[in-house]
Amino acid sequence: MSNSSVKVGIIGLGRWAKVLTRAASKSQQLKIVAGFSRSEEKRLAFQQEMGVPAAPDMKTLLADPEIKGVILTVPNEQHLPVATEVAKAGKHVYTEKPIASTLEDGLAIEALEKQYGVTVTVGHSARLMAGMRKIREAIDSGELGRLAFLEANFSNERALELTPKTWRWYKDRAPGGPLSQLAIHMFDVMHYLGGEIAEASSMASKLSPVGAEVDDQSMTLLKFADGKVGYVGSCWTSPGVFAVRAFGSKGMMHYEIDFGTWDTPDKLHETSTLYIQRGKDGYAKREVLKVPESDMFRTELEMFAECCRTGKQGELTAHNGNVAVAVVNAALRSIEKNGQAVRIADVIAEARKSR
Repeated sequence: MSNSSVKVGIIGLGRWAKVLTRAASKSQQLKIVAGFSRSEEKRLAFQQEMGVPAAPDMKTLLADPEIKGVILTVPNEQHLPVATEVAKAGKHVYTEKPIASTLEDGLAIEALEKQYGVTVTVGHSARLMAGMRKIREAIDSGELGRLAFLEANFSNERALELTPKTWRWYKDRAPGGPLSQLAIHMFDVMHYLGGEIAEASSMASKLSPVGAEVDDQSMTLLKFADGKVGYVGSCWTSPGVFAVRAFGSKGMMHYEIDFGTWDTPDKLHETSTLYIQRGKDGYAKREVLKVPESDMFRTELEMFAECCRTGKQGELTAHNGNVAVAVVNAALRSIEKNGQAVRIADVIAEARKSR
């Protein structure tokens, strides 16, 4: 990557905007030079706390010729309309995951790339964790042998805290509960580690005592195009867990982080676990591996900066973002069909027709 700093703007100035702005401040690859929110109070507060000048309106921010790209941290349902305005202005787009609240909107965002000659980067940062990259390296080098099975779990206690005043309470805003809010991270990780996902089958349950509309337990089985299988579990009534395992004919690798450090990814390596078991070795003979220092948020923003600099798509593509949403949709449809497998390609094809 070049050392020249790319100037970008940010739209939507809530909690996550602060997380990404702090990550960007540690990088020499990009600089956030303007921020906008429809709330004047938020604009002024963000400028005071983060030191990012506030634009009086989105038009002013998008008219700045020095700004090459724009980071979107607006609510999911606003991703498409705001991304469209950004692309029309000739700026590259970074949007937080999911790419959109619906697959139809996500495909429309993907189409902006050809329509306006810009790139779209989607913030599926979990695949950028150092431990995840180590697993991928072991797969690519053949160290694990033929990969046959993947499993992942992303859980936390969110459903125990829900009230009717929180948007995650409602089925139409958080479909499937942890399925759309947590498991979606793991669906992208599964795609990254295992390749094309062919179909999904899922079941769900509601066990939280608070009485929210959404399911709070989710279990999804995946079948990949090459025949391997996988599992993603997500419980919304337990202590936080984020763990991935990859099983191959020569070895198995396990990676787990302390979810409590999610907002400070530069500290993940201090408490995470990564090990490999080889051949017929049992648990007692596992080899504990050192997890390198990394910062998934800074890395994804630097990938975005490179897209802005070169005009070329990076790894965190709109297509990958849409695959993750398509797997969520397939899982939700499977739940309605009592666990029947649903093809990912069919879900995407139907969404294209309905656009």
